[in-house]
Amino acid sequence: MEATMHQTVSAAPALDAIRYTLPLYEMARMRAATCPRRNSAGVFAAQQPDVPVRWINHFIHTRQLLGPQHRQVVTPNNDTLYSNAWMDLSQGPLLLDVPDSVGRYYVLGLLDFYTNPFGYIGTRTTGNGRGRFLLHGPRWQGDVPAGATAIACPTDAVWLLGRVLVDGEADLPAVHALQDQFRLSTLAGASAARAFDVGMQPGEHLGDPRRYAEVVNQALRENPPPPAEAGLVAGFAPFGIGADCDAAALGDDALARLGDAIQAVLAELATPLPSDLGGGWTLPVEIRESFGTRFAERALVARNYIGALGVQEAMYVMADRDSEGAPLDGRVGYELVFPAGALPQVGAFWSLTMYGKADCMLVDNALGRYSLGDRSPSLRHAPDGSLRLRLSATPPADPAHEGNWLPAPAGPFYVTLRLYVPQPAHLDKTFVYPPIRPLAGAAASSKERS
Repeated sequence: MEATMHQTVSAAPALDAIRYTLPLYEMARMRAATCPRRNSAGVFAAQQPDVPVRWINHFIHTRQLLGPQHRQVVTPNNDTLYSNAWMDLSQGPLLLDVPDSVGRYYVLGLLDFYTNPFGYIGTRTTGNGRGRFLLHGPRWQGDVPAGATAIACPTDAVWLLGRVLVDGEADLPAVHALQDQFRLSTLAGASAARAFDVGMQPGEHLGDPRRYAEVVNQALRENPPPPAEAGLVAGFAPFGIGADCDAAALGDDALARLGDAIQAVLAELATPLPSDLGGGWTLPVEIRESFGTRFAERALVARNYIGALGVQEAMYVMADRDSEGAPLDGRVGYELVFPAGALPQVGAFWSLTMYGKADCMLVDNALGRYSLGDRSPSLRHAPDGSLRLRLSATPPADPAHEGNWLPAPAGPFYVTLRLYVPQPAHLDKTFVYPPIRPLAGAAASSKERS
């Protein structure tokens, strides 16, 4: 995988076609899955239930912190409420109004249809005060309204994915009030929401090569690649991939090659990542505003971590192995120790979240505890100032240590250390992440499971 991640173009054009276009398929699939048939007033975008017409330019808000019962997205966080809006700028720009967040951390990340996280609105970049932003597509020319800040979007299709920090269940009403003040409108001041054919049905999954070509070809027509990449994309035509290609006309040979390439790239993207940060830790997503020509990396993120923000806003440091390289398993039990004065360095917040390896979901437990972090009231530091966290399926023998316990499943798991607004020690990779070590007496069992 490591060698593949640094390739821009390989010797196999069919593989390159899939690596390049997979983000378009995944974005189309995510848009179909999350755009609503009914708006907040209960009005259907289309009366026929079997057509893929949904509301866009329309905010959708989660109202609860996610738990094991929420299974729409993998590796969810338990720290923020999500707000998202799929936008189509082909008919003109949109105005986005945001309220004063009264010091609360929030971010509205903007992704183009190739999954590049090209822009941010929120605490780190534009501040916590009230603001107005003009979002426009790549071909728009016009006057920016007074008081608005223009944001040029690389594609007409844009995914706005927001996170608003929540300080526990009691804080939810205040966050709901903030979410309700995010507003999209036209230049004329009317609601921007309208019906739009998203081109797919919810629940479609990657597999059929002809259907894959149909979806990505439509995406290429609506969101052309950058001019510098047009020649590369033109080379995908023999496999039925391109804005001018007709997927219905693909012959058996081309379909077979395309299908083989899809399966090969999916296998490539499923390869475990190395522990490049030591101690079991890895940084699978390392992007700022654009992937550039790192198409294999872009495909990896689109398939496994779609919607991820750039590292200057959020870093997702993950581990599915212990410090010795053995797979993490809740039946073993582990400890990680942040030395005194060596906690994660962030401008917003940090949290460590537990996930079951089998389904990539939060782990159900009697405490209802899915993460620990700098806002967890249960955490207790040792007399020497260190912070010791326990990861295991069974609680600590000493109840006094239960506040530092992150419950794991009785089987394989992984953890994600989220760092929102990471400071330079993380960005330049000089921060030392605590090794995930098996608890005393568990090392032999850990070795047996590797």
